[in-house]
Amino acid sequence: MLLRDHPLMSRRGVCNWPPVWTWIDGREDKRPQGEIGVLKAVFLSNVQPADRCFLYIHHEESTYLGCLLFDDHRFCQEIAGLLQFYRHRSIA
Repeated sequence: MLLRDHPLMSRRGVCNWPPVWTWIDGREDKRPQGEIGVLKAVFLSNVQPADRCFLYIHHEESTYLGCLLFDDHRFCQEIAGLLQFYRHRSIA
C-alpha cells in the first residue's frame, strides 16, 4: 500500500498527504504543491502527544517545510521513523 493511500494518513477525516509546503529558505518561493522535492529531514513534534511530524524538503534551490497532522499519535511516530529511512530521496 502506498503511504498516501493508508487510512490513518489523516487528521479529522482529512487526508494529510501530500503536506502543504511552506518556503523557509533559498532562492525563491515557487509555491510547490504535491509530491515534489527531495526529503532532507523529518522531525517528530516535541509537544505531547506527538501527533504531528515536520518534513523538510529541497526543491529547485529552495527549502520547504511541511507538517503532517494525525489523529493517531502512535501511527505518527511510526511514520516519522519510517520516513527517516527515505531521507535524500524523492518525496514521491
